[in-house]
Amino acid sequence: MRYGKEHKLATRQRIIETAGRRLKRDGIDGSGVATLMADAGLTNGAFYAHFESKEDLVATAVSEQLRGQREWLTSFAPGRDGVEQMVRAYLSPEHRDHPEEGCPSAALLDELGRCTDPTKQTYTGSMLAVIDDIAARLEPRDPESARAKTLGIYALLIGTLQLSRAVADPQLADSLLEQGIRNALMLLDAAPEE
Repeated sequence: MRYGKEHKLATRQRIIETAGRRLKRDGIDGSGVATLMADAGLTNGAFYAHFESKEDLVATAVSEQLRGQREWLTSFAPGRDGVEQMVRAYLSPEHRDHPEEGCPSAALLDELGRCTDPTKQTYTGSMLAVIDDIAARLEPRDPESARAKTLGIYALLIGTLQLSRAVADPQLADSLLEQGIRNALMLLDAAPEE
Protein backbone atom coordinates (compact mmCIF):
# COMPACT_ATOMS: atom_id res chain seq x y z
CA MET A 1 0.00 0.00 0.00
CA ARG A 2 1.37 3.40 -1.00
CA TYR A 3 0.99 6.25 1.42
CA GLY A 4 0.27 9.80 0.35
CA LYS A 5 2.70 12.70 0.57
CA GLU A 6 1.06 14.04 3.75
CA HIS A 7 1.52 10.70 5.53
CA LYS A 8 5.17 10.58 4.50
CA LEU A 9 5.74 14.14 5.78
CA ALA A 10 3.99 13.35 9.08
CA THR A 11 6.08 10.19 9.48
CA ARG A 12 9.28 12.11 8.75
CA GLN A 13 8.32 14.74 11.34
CA ARG A 14 7.61 12.03 13.93
CA ILE A 15 11.07 10.53 13.30
CA ILE A 16 12.71 13.96 13.65
CA GLU A 17 10.89 14.77 16.90
CA THR A 18 11.52 11.43 18.58
CA ALA A 19 15.13 11.38 17.37
CA GLY A 20 15.69 14.87 18.77
CA ARG A 21 14.69 13.75 22.25
CA ARG A 22 16.65 10.48 22.07
CA LEU A 23 19.79 12.14 20.71
CA LYS A 24 19.74 14.71 23.51
CA ARG A 25 19.26 12.01 26.13
CA ASP A 26 21.65 9.32 24.86
CA GLY A 27 23.94 11.23 22.50
CA ILE A 28 24.60 10.74 18.81
CA ASP A 29 26.90 7.75 19.29
CA GLY A 30 24.50 6.21 21.83
CA SER A 31 21.52 6.34 19.46
CA GLY A 32 21.57 3.83 16.64
CA VAL A 33 19.23 3.97 13.66
CA ALA A 34 17.29 0.93 14.92
CA THR A 35 16.64 2.63 18.28
CA LEU A 36 15.71 5.94 16.68
CA MET A 37 13.25 4.24 14.35
CA ALA A 38 11.79 2.08 17.12
CA ASP A 39 11.16 5.26 19.13
CA ALA A 40 9.11 6.54 16.20
CA GLY A 41 7.21 3.22 16.00
CA LEU A 42 8.82 2.28 12.69
CA THR A 43 11.14 -0.39 11.34
CA ASN A 44 14.74 0.07 10.27
CA GLY A 45 13.77 -0.43 6.66
CA ALA A 46 11.69 2.75 6.60
CA PHE A 47 14.64 4.92 7.57
CA TYR A 48 16.11 5.43 4.09
CA ALA A 49 12.78 6.51 2.66
CA HIS A 50 13.18 9.63 4.79
CA PHE A 51 16.92 10.24 5.28
CA GLU A 52 20.12 9.64 3.34
CA SER A 53 22.10 8.69 6.45
CA LYS A 54 22.12 8.86 10.21
CA GLU A 55 24.11 12.08 9.95
CA ASP A 56 21.38 13.54 7.72
CA LEU A 57 18.86 12.75 10.47
CA VAL A 58 21.16 14.20 13.14
CA ALA A 59 21.57 17.47 11.22
CA THR A 60 17.83 17.69 10.59
CA ALA A 61 16.87 16.83 14.17
CA VAL A 62 19.33 19.30 15.72
CA SER A 63 18.21 22.04 13.35
CA GLU A 64 14.59 21.32 14.26
CA GLN A 65 15.45 21.34 17.96
CA LEU A 66 17.10 24.76 17.59
CA ARG A 67 14.03 26.01 15.72
CA GLY A 68 12.03 24.88 18.74
CA GLN A 69 14.43 26.78 20.98
CA ARG A 70 13.72 29.91 18.94
CA GLU A 71 10.00 29.36 19.49
CA TRP A 72 10.68 28.92 23.21
CA LEU A 73 12.38 32.33 23.24
CA THR A 74 9.15 33.97 22.13
CA SER A 75 7.57 32.92 25.44
CA PHE A 76 9.71 35.49 27.27
CA ALA A 77 9.09 39.21 27.55
CA PRO A 78 10.96 41.39 25.06
CA GLY A 79 14.08 43.29 26.11
CA ARG A 80 16.65 42.73 28.81
CA ASP A 81 14.10 41.44 31.35
CA GLY A 82 13.01 38.70 28.97
CA VAL A 83 16.60 37.66 28.34
CA GLU A 84 17.16 37.47 32.10
CA GLN A 85 14.08 35.25 32.41
CA MET A 86 15.48 33.05 29.64
CA VAL A 87 18.88 32.82 31.38
CA ARG A 88 17.22 31.77 34.64
CA ALA A 89 15.05 29.16 32.89
CA TYR A 90 18.00 27.83 30.89
CA LEU A 91 20.19 27.44 33.98
CA SER A 92 17.47 25.83 36.06
CA PRO A 93 17.72 22.44 37.78
CA GLU A 94 14.71 21.31 35.68
CA HIS A 95 16.56 22.01 32.43
CA ARG A 96 19.72 20.41 33.75
CA ASP A 97 17.88 17.28 34.88
CA HIS A 98 15.90 16.72 31.67
CA PRO A 99 18.32 17.02 28.73
CA GLU A 100 15.90 15.24 26.38
CA GLU A 101 13.51 18.19 26.71
CA GLY A 102 16.15 20.93 26.58
CA CYS A 103 18.82 22.60 24.52
CA PRO A 104 20.48 20.50 21.82
CA SER A 105 23.67 22.54 22.07
CA ALA A 106 24.22 21.68 25.74
CA ALA A 107 23.32 18.03 25.15
CA LEU A 108 25.27 17.39 21.94
CA LEU A 109 27.98 20.01 21.46
CA ASP A 110 30.96 17.69 21.96
CA GLU A 111 29.58 15.16 19.47
CA LEU A 112 28.53 17.82 16.96
CA GLY A 113 32.15 18.93 16.93
CA ARG A 114 33.07 15.51 15.54
CA CYS A 115 30.42 15.50 12.81
CA THR A 116 31.09 16.21 9.15
CA ASP A 117 31.18 19.73 7.75
CA PRO A 118 27.64 19.63 6.31
CA THR A 119 26.23 18.81 9.76
CA LYS A 120 28.41 21.48 11.38
CA GLN A 121 27.21 24.00 8.78
CA THR A 122 23.57 23.12 9.49
CA TYR A 123 24.21 23.46 13.21
CA THR A 124 26.06 26.77 12.77
CA GLY A 125 23.26 28.36 10.76
CA SER A 126 20.58 27.19 13.20
CA MET A 127 22.59 28.24 16.26
CA LEU A 128 23.28 31.69 14.80
CA ALA A 129 19.55 32.12 14.20
CA VAL A 130 19.03 31.60 17.96
CA ILE A 131 21.82 34.11 18.70
CA ASP A 132 20.29 36.64 16.32
CA ASP A 133 16.86 36.23 17.94
CA ILE A 134 18.34 36.91 21.38
CA ALA A 135 20.39 39.85 20.09
CA ALA A 136 17.25 41.33 18.51
CA ARG A 137 15.56 41.15 21.91
CA LEU A 138 18.47 43.00 23.51
CA GLU A 139 18.93 45.65 20.83
CA PRO A 140 15.85 45.74 18.58
CA ARG A 141 17.14 48.74 16.59
CA ASP A 142 20.66 47.35 16.13
CA PRO A 143 20.83 43.58 16.82
CA GLU A 144 24.24 43.30 15.16
CA SER A 145 25.73 45.41 17.98
CA ALA A 146 24.55 42.84 20.55
CA ARG A 147 25.66 39.76 18.62
CA ALA A 148 29.13 39.37 20.17
CA LYS A 149 27.76 39.80 23.70
CA THR A 150 24.98 37.34 22.94
CA LEU A 151 27.45 34.75 21.63
CA GLY A 152 29.45 35.07 24.85
CA ILE A 153 26.36 34.68 27.03
CA TYR A 154 25.12 31.70 25.01
CA ALA A 155 28.53 29.99 25.27
CA LEU A 156 28.56 30.62 29.04
CA LEU A 157 25.07 29.14 29.40
CA ILE A 158 25.94 26.00 27.44
CA GLY A 159 29.21 25.40 29.28
CA THR A 160 27.63 26.00 32.67
CA LEU A 161 24.80 23.59 31.94
CA GLN A 162 27.19 20.93 30.65
CA LEU A 163 29.43 21.23 33.73
CA SER A 164 26.45 21.15 36.08
CA ARG A 165 25.26 17.94 34.41
CA ALA A 166 28.70 16.35 34.64
CA VAL A 167 29.49 16.73 38.34
CA ALA A 168 28.46 14.09 40.88
CA ASP A 169 27.90 16.47 43.81
CA PRO A 170 24.30 17.84 43.68
CA GLN A 171 25.22 20.85 45.80
CA LEU A 172 28.09 21.74 43.48
CA ALA A 173 25.83 21.23 40.45
CA ASP A 174 23.31 23.71 41.90
CA SER A 175 26.07 26.17 42.82
CA LEU A 176 27.37 26.06 39.27
CA LEU A 177 23.93 26.98 37.95
CA GLU A 178 23.60 29.87 40.41
CA GLN A 179 27.06 31.22 39.58
CA GLY A 180 26.35 30.82 35.87
CA ILE A 181 23.24 32.97 36.25
CA ARG A 182 25.25 35.66 38.07
CA ASN A 183 27.98 35.57 35.41
CA ALA A 184 25.50 35.72 32.53
CA LEU A 185 23.69 38.67 34.09
CA MET A 186 27.00 40.50 34.59
CA LEU A 187 27.77 40.00 30.90
CA LEU A 188 24.24 41.07 30.00
CA ASP A 189 24.69 44.33 31.92
CA ALA A 190 28.25 45.02 30.77
CA ALA A 191 28.72 48.15 28.71
CA PRO A 192 29.26 47.49 25.02
CA GLU A 193 32.83 47.58 23.79
CA GLU A 194 33.78 50.68 21.83
